[in-house]
Amino acid sequence: MNQSPLTKIVANIWQKYSQNKTAIFGIICLLIIIISLIIGPLIYPMSMDKIDFSQSTLSPSWQHPFGTNDLGQDQLARILVGGRISLTVGITAMLVAIFLGTLIGAIAGFYGGIIDSLLMRLTDLFLSLPQLPLLLLIVYLFRDTLKKIAGPETGIFILIVLVIGSLNWMSVARLVRANFLKLREMEFVMAARSMGANPLRIIIYHILPNMLNIIIVAATLSVGNAIITESTLSFLGLGFPPDVPTWGRMLFDAQNYLTSAPYMAIFPGLAIFLTVLSFNYIGDGLRDALDPKN
Repeated sequence: MNQSPLTKIVANIWQKYSQNKTAIFGIICLLIIIISLIIGPLIYPMSMDKIDFSQSTLSPSWQHPFGTNDLGQDQLARILVGGRISLTVGITAMLVAIFLGTLIGAIAGFYGGIIDSLLMRLTDLFLSLPQLPLLLLIVYLFRDTLKKIAGPETGIFILIVLVIGSLNWMSVARLVRANFLKLREMEFVMAARSMGANPLRIIIYHILPNMLNIIIVAATLSVGNAIITESTLSFLGLGFPPDVPTWGRMLFDAQNYLTSAPYMAIFPGLAIFLTVLSFNYIGDGLRDALDPKN
């Protein structure tokens, strides 16, 4: 039975990917985390928001595998629910960053000249900005406004996603621009021009498909960075409200109990660590598997 060219390409990429043990570990670990976040709240009986001060700061046990927090709320239940929010923020912020980076890099690399210079100076400007202070300032200034417009949870979600995504597109833009500068001079692009294809068609149908490997790798690495950034904002008290148990928010709530109840910080911190590590391993594995030189 003859395989299609696409099937052969996918099989070849998987063969290279499967030889990377850390990449396989990353994808297995991430799958376990995602499956746990999807089905965990459905099968684990404990409520995440039930307050019981008589159960405050209990150590891990059979009844509460990850212990309880200062309000007597089950830590495992909160990690399972909060993980959905943290992952959603990471993936959505990644999409914003990839879209902006690809758009700006494609325009700069395809047209060149003064447009390229202006967009690259804009990229350099964003790269020179101190990200964490700027993140804190923007969130502090606009969170109350968005809370009134979209509600406390949705407003903060929109603000965090837009801020993280709009401050992490620069590396993607540089990668896309560099490859556009190379690909726009190749024969298949010149052939498309000679046949009368307009610039938008050349960019979308001829150049971008040849850059999917670079964009996919950048996307996987961006998710981990976005999760860490959201966790940092929540840890500093400028993220989601207290009743939304993101992993970063749980670390913020645990900071006063690091000596008496260290597990309050260990388990959400471990969840962040394993998730970001998995995305980084997957990104490294994809980079090697999609590299035509290998």
